[in-house]
Amino acid sequence: MKIISGILGLLGKALRRGITVDGHADAISSICAFLDSWRQDSGTGPWWPQWVTLDDLRTGRTGQPGPARPSWCYGGPGQARAQHIAAIATGDTRRQQIAEHALAACLSDPAQLSQITGTSLCHGWAGVYQTAARAARDALTPQISTRLPHLADMLTRHPRARHEESPGLLEGQAGVALALHTAAHTAPISGWDTCLMIS
Repeated sequence: MKIISGILGLLGKALRRGITVDGHADAISSICAFLDSWRQDSGTGPWWPQWVTLDDLRTGRTGQPGPARPSWCYGGPGQARAQHIAAIATGDTRRQQIAEHALAACLSDPAQLSQITGTSLCHGWAGVYQTAARAARDALTPQISTRLPHLADMLTRHPRARHEESPGLLEGQAGVALALHTAAHTAPISGWDTCLMIS
């Protein structure tokens, strides 16, 4: 689902900027329909599987029992934000509300948040914070922005794993520092997070 959500985010970002190609709207619609078919509704809110296996495709059901670790790269925050961007680009208010609800529910669920074991941009607190911060700026309600102080606190206080001591962007200190800068100030004017397809 990571790749398909990334493609959806790119298509949505391009459409928001008035850049389209033949079949652009159809591609967005097809990807959204695919994601709709795999959306799972639970007591804690909607979620999508991290991946869809061949067995899942054959049976039409995910083998994943519940929401996995939230992350920018393959978890609920990244998947919800990609749909959020596409919904804004296409004027689909209902999809935008579903995406915002899914993200806010994920950010409010201690069981999901307890699965975050690092600070990295790729699949740790930095990526979750940055994704939520970008979504909050576009959101119709404050339900995402009210979670930002807690996420910033977790990002600042969470111990870094050994591999996160590298200087890298996705899994190292650079990504964490950039997300901390966002938390301390506002959305980055440099647009550094454009490469994440969340801005």
